[in-house]
Amino acid sequence: MSALSPAPAAEPAPALPTGEQWTIGHGPFEATVVEVGGGLRTMTRDGVDVVAGYGADEACRSGRGQQLMPWPNRIRDGRYTADGVEHQLPVTEVPLHNASHGLVRWALWELVDHADDRVTVGYRLHPQPGWDHFLNLRTTYLLDDSGLVVTTAARNVGPTTAPFGYGAHPYLAIGETLLPDVELRIPAASWVEVDERLLPVADRPVEGQPYDFRTAHRVGDVRLDTAYTDVERDADGLWRAVVRAADRSATLWADASFGWLQVFTAIAADRKDAVGIAVEPMSCPADAFNSGAGVVLLEPGAEWTGTWGITPG
Repeated sequence: MSALSPAPAAEPAPALPTGEQWTIGHGPFEATVVEVGGGLRTMTRDGVDVVAGYGADEACRSGRGQQLMPWPNRIRDGRYTADGVEHQLPVTEVPLHNASHGLVRWALWELVDHADDRVTVGYRLHPQPGWDHFLNLRTTYLLDDSGLVVTTAARNVGPTTAPFGYGAHPYLAIGETLLPDVELRIPAASWVEVDERLLPVADRPVEGQPYDFRTAHRVGDVRLDTAYTDVERDADGLWRAVVRAADRSATLWADASFGWLQVFTAIAADRKDAVGIAVEPMSCPADAFNSGAGVVLLEPGAEWTGTWGITPG
């Protein structure tokens, strides 16, 4: 090669379905957050899975660790009315003809800050079909002595009032324990009955129903894709849901911003990929843009914040 010849260009690093990945650690804990969706890919304690995540070179499946904004769960037909104007969102859950899980879970989030024990990611949500508003979204993932603490803020930086709801979709790992033998505690007095499209019909008391897990017990033959409300909070204002397997347990907790949670056991029943039970903190239920239940109306300049976390047993 001539001294004047340019050096061969370096081969670009292979693209990952998750985009960039940022790892944090504290004591026995380690977690990984990804660029695509700004979600939680892994959390371990001493190398043992606390959340049932997915591989570094895999795409996210089944919503694992994703952030659900500006609404969690579903909107019927992708249609809602705000300020007297009807809006039509893209239908993303085609079999049930719903708009599912918001607008940001496949978006590219930017790195805002990264330290040894924490990472903050952000995203500017712009107007698009069915959505007329500007939101600045920020989520900080922090590892401390208790485990994982996740704080999200949504600020309305546009000129119009924006409806808003938030959810997160972590799966708590159960290892080799079979679903019927997993013990659940769900601190809620009501469950949400749904129709064939998984949209709310009514809130029902859990008393006397198979959905009553206020006292921890084995799952048995109960299968859940179930939202809960009328959450029962501890003296510190947090509610705490517990998933206990034979060799591990974890508590998912959430603050006063979260009046609902969804529990989903199909992945555990089918033993798909890394096996876990989804416990999803939500600020509002499915179809909230139509019912108004739990929806926050963010005025220009206003901000919503909420904090949840995972503490291993």
